[in-house]
Amino acid sequence: MTTIKLNGHRTWVWIAKKGKRRKKKRPMVVLLHGGMSSSTSLLGSIGPGLMKHYRVAAFDRRGHGRTADLDEPFHFNSMANETIAFIEYLRRPVHLVGHSDGGVVALMVAMRRPDLVERAVVIGANYHYSGVTIEPYDFGSPDFKRWRKRFEKRSPDGRRHARRVVEKTMTMYASEPILKTSNLASIRVPVLVMAGDDDVVALSHTCSMYESLPEGQLAIVPGTSHALLKERTKESVRIIRRFLNDRVPPVTYMPIRRRSVGD
Repeated sequence: MTTIKLNGHRTWVWIAKKGKRRKKKRPMVVLLHGGMSSSTSLLGSIGPGLMKHYRVAAFDRRGHGRTADLDEPFHFNSMANETIAFIEYLRRPVHLVGHSDGGVVALMVAMRRPDLVERAVVIGANYHYSGVTIEPYDFGSPDFKRWRKRFEKRSPDGRRHARRVVEKTMTMYASEPILKTSNLASIRVPVLVMAGDDDVVALSHTCSMYESLPEGQLAIVPGTSHALLKERTKESVRIIRRFLNDRVPPVTYMPIRRRSVGD
């Protein structure tokens, strides 16, 4: 655990050691956490399973986890810029595994800098803000109080900044992201779209994302919600590993959207 400067801002990062005993260079996976969350969430759920096979790295985006905030609003474009700067710091192309907001960021990075991304896994993500129904936030709720306690334990900004982070997040969700299916169609990186069958993102929206990606694959995990990585951790790791390791595009017996591959 350490801090580095990304685009001039001191940022908390976690990068697994190379491993001296390994003769072969392991592929690198960068975990991108969700909104109002931190890298701890992914490092504690799917992280251990992935670390057995990949070199894993993660960072807390500005205003999240152990990285301090700025006065600026939150924007997905800025988050994508942070991620690009982190990958450039690593000095090698990576696999991106992003949950929720992290999945949105992964799509944007794959779109803008395919040279930095080998494959991407987007979990419980949306490409347009209309794909998710956001309820009014209740700052007097027990959920907020519990989240605020977790926030103040990690954030350099302390307890008083917790409400501001929520307000900035809700403002962003009201108008972002604003990608179109034509934007997704420009992504030439293999992308696995994952979601729970009871996710906060509408299933029709998730399917339209998958159908728009030229090299897309789809995994709907039954009996799960937006928290599928915690609800079905081992299964999620298995699905992610299979996508990262298998040949792409896949060859199937009865191809429809991949008909040209099967001919």
